[in-house]
Amino acid sequence: MALAIDIVAGGKAKSAPETLLALSYLERARDAGRSLGFSSFGLTETDERKLAAAVVSPFVVALDERGKSFTSEGFARDLAKWRDAGEARLVFAIGGSDGLPAEVKQRARLTLAFGTQTWPHLLVRAMLAEQLYRAVTILGGHPYHRA
Repeated sequence: MALAIDIVAGGKAKSAPETLLALSYLERARDAGRSLGFSSFGLTETDERKLAAAVVSPFVVALDERGKSFTSEGFARDLAKWRDAGEARLVFAIGGSDGLPAEVKQRARLTLAFGTQTWPHLLVRAMLAEQLYRAVTILGGHPYHRA
């Protein structure tokens, strides 16, 4: 079974440069990831008040500065581990300007941080999408990632 990966983000900014960048990386990840057992990479924007209801998956990763930090290689290994374990769908949840609802944090199997700093939620979308693309290229042996 192939793993579908989705980013569910609070706030709507379809035409923001950060969103367009995120979509570009997700498209590249999709194209490179098909042969590696990743069926799709998507981005869903939702009203911040409806974020908890939009995060629907048995496997949720919450983005929060108090979470665990990974190297790019470690992140790639974990994506492969989850894919190989037969997970069908993985949802990364990004809060809006007020952060993630407590309910989403409680349901998360993992909380992921891009360091201890607080990043703008629009920028986190692009950063996560780039790391997903980077992970796929690491798993595929592509030279994009230069350690």
